[in-house]
Amino acid sequence: MRPPDLDRVGVAPKRATFRTTGGFMNHGKRYRAAAELARRAGLLRDLKEAVSLVKQTAHAKFDETIVISSHLGVDPRHSDQLVRGTVVLPHGTGKNVRVLVLCKGDKQKEAQSAGADYYGSDEYIKKIQDGWLDVDAIVATPDLMGEVGKLGRVLGPRGLMPNPKSGTVTFDVTKAVKELKAGKIEFRVDKGANVHAPVGRASFSEEKLLENARAFLRELMRARPAAAKGHYVKSLTMSATMGPGVALDPGLVGAETSH
Repeated sequence: MRPPDLDRVGVAPKRATFRTTGGFMNHGKRYRAAAELARRAGLLRDLKEAVSLVKQTAHAKFDETIVISSHLGVDPRHSDQLVRGTVVLPHGTGKNVRVLVLCKGDKQKEAQSAGADYYGSDEYIKKIQDGWLDVDAIVATPDLMGEVGKLGRVLGPRGLMPNPKSGTVTFDVTKAVKELKAGKIEFRVDKGANVHAPVGRASFSEEKLLENARAFLRELMRARPAAAKGHYVKSLTMSATMGPGVALDPGLVGAETSH
């Protein structure tokens, strides 16, 4: 499985100098050194060891995001095999999440008290229609979903569409905002049967990354569809934004989620 930061390449570059699991790519010395570390490590059977190695491979000048990528034994073409869920990471994602709450009346005061960055109704719906999308998450109260639903073509492709299953369509505005601010993430299987989820930043301690990773993997296992047959997690990797993928033994998921 390709790490999420490596794009598919139809034709190999003329001066391909290094081979990774993502194909032939041109990379600098730091990346090649990091990829060599990952190659020598092979298939890791210990999540703590993987976290330590991924931190070693993060050499960018910015605080890289640490991502867990999995390839699942499901067929997303069938509705009974879709994998989707949410989890509040114990130590957050390391990102300041900008939250918009689409609501009316007293719910606007509640949104403000809960820490929402923006709150309102018609004025923000109009702003979104005009192209404004300076937010990371949107919460909507059920009474406004008739209007918010019209924004599906704009919000859907960006992963911003409020959804009851993810807890972002609710009258409990306080809970929704606080969970998002605390590091709640949503994951969903893509057309290729892959799931990618951020579990923190390279600046996090190994202990925090380990706890976040376990929390995500636990929810991934809980989201297993009843219709899924055979091996559920077929492959598993962890990587930093600009680093190579570190391969993990899919069998460790069960052991780690028992912690």
